[in-house]
Amino acid sequence: MKTQNNNFAKAEMLIRKPVSEVFQAFIDPEITSKFWFTKGSEKLEEGKSTEWTWEMYGFSLTVATKVLKENQKIVIEWGAPEEITLVEFIFTSLNENETFVSIINSGFKGDIDKIIDQVRNSTEGFTLVLAGAKAYLEHHLQLNLVLDRFPKGLA
Repeated sequence: MKTQNNNFAKAEMLIRKPVSEVFQAFIDPEITSKFWFTKGSEKLEEGKSTEWTWEMYGFSLTVATKVLKENQKIVIEWGAPEEITLVEFIFTSLNENETFVSIINSGFKGDIDKIIDQVRNSTEGFTLVLAGAKAYLEHHLQLNLVLDRFPKGLA
């Protein structure tokens, strides 16, 4: 019997906007920077790499776009060279004004404690990203969820 690989994180959210608008929010750094990272070097494009920056943390990383199917799916690789993981964004149009977004982060490596830590951090992080995207796209509110997750002065 084949065992299922449970080394993945998953976060999902309904966003009450058309799929084309939600999809665009995740490939265009001008929009994504309103709810996730602070700067992106360019729009995501299949077969190309881009850099995402979280200026508040002094952190950047390279994102390699593996799959980009308009209004359906984005697959990226990201992370430190020895810890690259796959992130899959799936956009399901429920009707003309509702999109269900699933984000699955997989490919975690290490011992069981490290994998559990990575899955927990990824699930938490992508839940904040989706909540921020929902608030921004539906209500034009920038909640600063990613910024406020690790405030200065907290040990």
